[in-house]
Amino acid sequence: HIDLSVGSVAAFVGAASAIMMTQYDFPWWVAVFLGLLIGTAIGAWHGFWVAYVGIPAFIVTLASMLLFRGLTLVVLKGATVGGLPEEFKAIGNGFLPEIGPDTGFHNLTLLIAVAAVGVLIFLEVRRRNAQTAYNFDVLPFPLFVVKLALLTIVIMYFAYLLADARGLPIVGLILAGLIVVYTFIMNKTVFGRHVYAIGGNVDAATMSGVNTKRVDFLVMVNMGLLSGLAGLVTTARLTAANPKAGVNFELDAIAAAFIGGAAVTGGVGT
Repeated sequence: HIDLSVGSVAAFVGAASAIMMTQYDFPWWVAVFLGLLIGTAIGAWHGFWVAYVGIPAFIVTLASMLLFRGLTLVVLKGATVGGLPEEFKAIGNGFLPEIGPDTGFHNLTLLIAVAAVGVLIFLEVRRRNAQTAYNFDVLPFPLFVVKLALLTIVIMYFAYLLADARGLPIVGLILAGLIVVYTFIMNKTVFGRHVYAIGGNVDAATMSGVNTKRVDFLVMVNMGLLSGLAGLVTTARLTAANPKAGVNFELDAIAAAFIGGAAVTGGVGT
């Protein structure tokens, strides 16, 4: 499915959260939680029409794109709302704190990078051993070592650039967390495999016993949750809620999916 409402939903969630914090004095973390809840509820609303009523997602989310862009204007009264708490703004503009002695670099960023390299090497070695045990084709050992070395160099160089500046931004940590969580979901859970199955051939998935309606519903719920998160991060990064926030986000999302390998009729994106 294609969700055209992501930019408008992000703008609406950001606007609603900003109003909660500035006009109703909600603690920032409560506003964040409620913002994610609003995004999830919007996704569930989309999922109901797409999965259980059978209206194409393109049509449903096109309507929501217009609806929530208008509601954003209503909530903000056409104006920019600022004065957000510093803790909230740190989500989009903050960096991890410094620890340890003064080395001229951001120590915590380097430690995280070293830990990431260690975890990556462990997972790659474990995957290679599992493939070898089942007599699958694997890279020759010298090439495997070169692959790990190149990945290590890339990660550590990127960490060096960050550590030489202000360190790892909080939004980067959020992104890394999302990558880890969704990599696990898509590759290690039944739901993730069902998403791939439906994307590849919905008829074959249905005949194989996959509950396509449930999966479609949860996919749309997930889109609402992520749109809400994007709205919170965007609002924090702009340090204010703006009626024009999130414009053309849907085009970026569609382009990213196609560049990743997904096809309009179902594909093999990763």
